[in-house]
Amino acid sequence: MDLFTHELEYRTKELLEKTAKIRLMFAGCGAIGSNLIDNMARQGFKSLAVIDMDRVEDHNKGTQIWDRLDVGGLKVDKMKTKIYNSTGSVLVTNGKKLHEDNIKRFIKPSSYDIVIDSFDNSESRGLLYRYCRENKMDCLHVGLSQDFAEVIWNEDYTVPGESKGLDVCEYPLARNIILLAIAVATETIIKMIDTGEKKNFLISLKDLKISELG
Repeated sequence: MDLFTHELEYRTKELLEKTAKIRLMFAGCGAIGSNLIDNMARQGFKSLAVIDMDRVEDHNKGTQIWDRLDVGGLKVDKMKTKIYNSTGSVLVTNGKKLHEDNIKRFIKPSSYDIVIDSFDNSESRGLLYRYCRENKMDCLHVGLSQDFAEVIWNEDYTVPGESKGLDVCEYPLARNIILLAIAVATETIIKMIDTGEKKNFLISLKDLKISELG
């Protein structure tokens, strides 16, 4: 049985062909990025790239996709292996830090259809926001704050201030809000590919509510 046969029951053949060709760049391979890349690869997305300079740390196992054998390795290298083993797709990786001097080289407007901001800091989010706005690139920001998550397209995005204290992504109990954000982000991207419509969402864990932002 073909891996994606079940998807034909939910989506059309035409949409599956579209998603397979869409070129995605993931900026960040942490709690959001690692789970989102895995989820989208398993749903038929094949042209995937990621940039992240970090290595897997032991405490990342709670909210990210890693296991014990991954600790110490570059996140992008470990992600490439996992995606190939699970789907046969080849993830294009870049283990560098993204900054003003190299963003034009690493994220060329002609190379990607959608950029996904899954960074965990305001400085990097702001850099990506400005770059995609200036170059008219479609960019979806997926972020967390306490027990809330947001999925917002660049046109309506406001770069958050730098948070203080421990990152919410470090708490294993944050896994539930992360997975909710992954599901909403995936459907948001698929909807945009299918119809061109860009919708924004706020997700709250305490009341298990997903609200569309007007």
